[in-house]
Amino acid sequence: MGRPVVHFEITGRDPAALQDYYRQLFGWEYDTTGPVSAAISEHGSYGFVERMTTEDGTGIPGGVGGGPSYPGHVIFYVGVPDVEEALAQAERLGGTRVLGPVRSPGTALVIGHFTDPDGHLIGVAGVV
Repeated sequence: MGRPVVHFEITGRDPAALQDYYRQLFGWEYDTTGPVSAAISEHGSYGFVERMTTEDGTGIPGGVGGGPSYPGHVIFYVGVPDVEEALAQAERLGGTRVLGPVRSPGTALVIGHFTDPDGHLIGVAGVV
């Protein structure tokens, strides 16, 4: 079995407007009190979306954030045992490291970003 998608993220220059958009579109509610790396979003502007589950338990958590100096992106994160090793493997296979490994403040969460050979931005996440 392959590695699972464990988180999604949407960032842009106006996180409050993005959060409002997705709140109205999908009914998402946000918790902006959690820690987030400054490499991802301004502090207090990243809204975590709790896992929205269906009757069969499917769904993944995510977040919407950013700030004026953050380029917008949509990304999903794949859970891996070792973020550095996953980034190195992505590079060996023709991808390009974009970020990381970066540890989220006050947590054991470590993330990284890379682009695949076609330029798609992908995230990896693990714990230390």
